[in-house]
Amino acid sequence: MITEPTSKYLSNTVQSIKPSGIRRFFDLASSMENVISLGVGEPDFVTPWNVIEASYHSLEQGYTAYTANAGLFELRKEISRYMKRRFGVTYSAEDEMVVTVGASQAIDIALRAVLNPGEEVIVVEPSFVSYAPTVTLAGGVPVPVNTYSEDDFKLQPEQIEAAITDKTKVLMLCSPNNPTGTVLSKGDLERIAEVVEKHDLLVISDEIYAELTYDEPYTSFPAVKNMRDRTILISGFSKAFAMTGWRLGFACGPKAILQAMLKIHQYTMMCAPTMAQHAALEALVNGQKDVVKMKESYRQRRSLVIHALEEMGLSCHVPGGAFYVFPSIEKTGLSSEEFAEQLLMKEQVAVVPGSVFGESGEGHVRCSYATSVQKLEEAMRRIDRFLQTL
Repeated sequence: MITEPTSKYLSNTVQSIKPSGIRRFFDLASSMENVISLGVGEPDFVTPWNVIEASYHSLEQGYTAYTANAGLFELRKEISRYMKRRFGVTYSAEDEMVVTVGASQAIDIALRAVLNPGEEVIVVEPSFVSYAPTVTLAGGVPVPVNTYSEDDFKLQPEQIEAAITDKTKVLMLCSPNNPTGTVLSKGDLERIAEVVEKHDLLVISDEIYAELTYDEPYTSFPAVKNMRDRTILISGFSKAFAMTGWRLGFACGPKAILQAMLKIHQYTMMCAPTMAQHAALEALVNGQKDVVKMKESYRQRRSLVIHALEEMGLSCHVPGGAFYVFPSIEKTGLSSEEFAEQLLMKEQVAVVPGSVFGESGEGHVRCSYATSVQKLEEAMRRIDRFLQTL
């Protein structure tokens, strides 16, 4: 809580929200030397050159003005084709889509568009750190539902049933999940869909890691029977296309909801950056080969890290997607925050304590394998050496 004299001007809601636990460890690591960071969820690949060049070309052609609020129509048409081709879901480029400043903005305006004060949002934990705070900022009430390692961190339909009240309006899903890497199968999603339909819920499905799945075909939640018009799909270009700094995402969904989101977007953001939109268009048209190459590299790194953790005696379910592992560190007797702090100070390896992702994340740490094989191998050696000292 801020205690300076000017704090009296601040919103109570904002003051009640804690800063990001991920960012705290990242900032601490950045101030130290010889640190290997497995902390921030960001590809180590540079954006493919043809995508960068498309942005240059757009600037050379003088495309420096605003686009339509919803985004370049050419880009929206290509997103529509991409969603149909890759995930079997059809959206109109005219009025069922908004191009946003990253997937994070899409989540924010989705929540603000649908929530009335006091309405509840079921947040499946462990979850990305922004979900619950964003619900709160939109005037809603986040209701955590814990998942556990014995279930491979998969949400069970009966858990949703148990969390529902007369104020429940939205279920937030993320598959592949950040931080666990868990992927919900088609069968998992169909069972969840039955509860969603029974209780007339809206689903916000964060599918930013959809391209990065390794073991089975990916199922998009709106592709499940009767779920298209109950779902706001969130995605973007940061993870699969290695475009984190370009800050470009998109949302798709039913016309009435997307037009409400557009209303917020046009008053608060106007439009996403024009040059980034031209780059994203190139990524969708000609970037799939790069996605496949990056995905295969992540698959190899996943195997390396899982094997190393098993050799150390740290149990870890095999993540089906994204680029994170979420090993248990309970055997050490340390809390996740103690483990992360001591590992950073003693061996200069940065990981994220599981507790920042919710109550059920305690006893685990998140390690990103979106870094070079050489760094991963050295990080695993350092973690093993650290464990030997405990």
